[in-house]
Amino acid sequence: MIPVSEAVAKVVAGVRLLPAEQVALPDALGRVLAEDVASRVTHPPVAVSSMDGYAVRAADVAEPGTTLTRVGESAAGGGFEGTVEAGQCVRIFTGAPLPSGADAVEMQENTSVDGDAVTFEKAVPEGRFVRPAGLDFEEGKVLLEAGRLLTARDLGLMAGMDIPWVRVRRRPRVAVLANGNELVMPGDPRTPSQILSSNSVAVAAYVRALGGEAVDLGIASDDEDAIRAALDGAKGADLLITIGGASVGDYDFIRKVLGDEGMDLEFHRIAMRPGKPFIFGRLGDVPVMGLPGNPVSAGATSVVLLRPAMRAMLGLWDGPEALETVLVGRDLPENDQRQDYLRATLSVDPDGHAVATPFEKQDSAMMAKFAAADCLVVRPPHAPAAAKGERVQILRLRDGMVSL
Repeated sequence: MIPVSEAVAKVVAGVRLLPAEQVALPDALGRVLAEDVASRVTHPPVAVSSMDGYAVRAADVAEPGTTLTRVGESAAGGGFEGTVEAGQCVRIFTGAPLPSGADAVEMQENTSVDGDAVTFEKAVPEGRFVRPAGLDFEEGKVLLEAGRLLTARDLGLMAGMDIPWVRVRRRPRVAVLANGNELVMPGDPRTPSQILSSNSVAVAAYVRALGGEAVDLGIASDDEDAIRAALDGAKGADLLITIGGASVGDYDFIRKVLGDEGMDLEFHRIAMRPGKPFIFGRLGDVPVMGLPGNPVSAGATSVVLLRPAMRAMLGLWDGPEALETVLVGRDLPENDQRQDYLRATLSVDPDGHAVATPFEKQDSAMMAKFAAADCLVVRPPHAPAAAKGERVQILRLRDGMVSL
């Protein structure tokens, strides 16, 4: 068995950074920038008003009670074509261009109007309520860097930068193959000895949540020829995930067939619980992950190992996720030689401390507990017993890229 940290390092090193593709700006949400993005415009392009009021020359309103003559109007999308001369002002609205000659704006609430005569109650300093050209950003300025996961705010910014198309990392194409005579898809007829193929649905969903495209290769029976035929569907994929058949039982055919097909095996056991029987290697040009068949084992290895692989392919990998330290909500026994990942809920105690409470039963077949968990309590190999209220480390369970 190899340590979890070594397994993660081998997985990250065993996948490749995917090439870029160009997409329309509205389609870039949740995608990863493949190159820096510089603005094509200056924003605002000219000095504009930040208030509804009057554009003035500050020198003309150096004292309270000054009266100026209104000579025109400047509205957003238009503007005053002339020049503000001594003794003059221009009615202006929020976002409208500051007229030539003016260098300040006074809000309308601080004025009184009689026809075209506008009296200012206060002195108006230069620059008041004026947004200068380039206040936000200037043409040529890099505002978003390669490797950024694009949010709705980023798309809005790029629209303001006049960016209609974006180069992003191609979505990883991940082939998912379940294996087992006992498996049937939800809704299909089944015998009392068969079970529902929940893992293939969950793993494919996790692939999509992490920014990939899942290619469903179906369920291969416990037959070498059937598995070999199903593997043909993985040609051209960026990653192949098999589920089940990764151990050494009489009916665990996946590892044997992959070996017969020429897979270059990196490792096949990890010192973690759940998830010990995990295959990683390369079949031709395609990296291969062989997940265990128990639902929680498949889920835990997806969190701990699939996520880093996907992030590496998208250019998001920046090292192992930092663990949080919280209080533990129940006594825990000392750990053995495997790194343990205990399903747990999170709460806050009366003193405002985060508390992770592992479920009493941690069986790797208990899907409902895994779905109800907020985090995994990470227990290093040979960790000593921990009493309720002591500090432990957790890995939060997050199901979407944007929240990762």
